[in-house]
Amino acid sequence: MRRDVLRAPASAEVERVGAGVRELLRGRLSDFRLELCGQGVVLHGKARSYHAKQLAQHAVMRGTDLPIVRNGIEVT
Repeated sequence: MRRDVLRAPASAEVERVGAGVRELLRGRLSDFRLELCGQGVVLHGKARSYHAKQLAQHAVMRGTDLPIVRNGIEVT
């Protein structure tokens, strides 16, 4: 995200990023959601592989400037 563009409120930004990750990794993630936690986000859900968990984390990192506080995605 470019810093010179007016930023949407954090909750709207987190929802937009979460929807993008769900679309990108459709079939690899279930129950995926992002939770605002202080000045960062926590990832929740289930992944079919460690690789899918990492892909979700990197997609969130690309989609927002907010730091990831914890990647709580379970590999099942």
